[in-house]
Amino acid sequence: MRTKITLACTECQRRNYNMTKDKKTHPDRMETKKYCRFCRTHTMHKETK
Repeated sequence: MRTKITLACTECQRRNYNMTKDKKTHPDRMETKKYCRFCRTHTMHKETK
């Protein structure tokens, strides 16, 4: 079953992306490099609660 998660920018702490992930294949917190429209650059985004 896929669960909804929110990704937040590590630079400005704003929540930019909503997505789903499979808890069985990715039990850890997700961390990806994505575009932040507030910082106007590609930054690391971490999964939040």
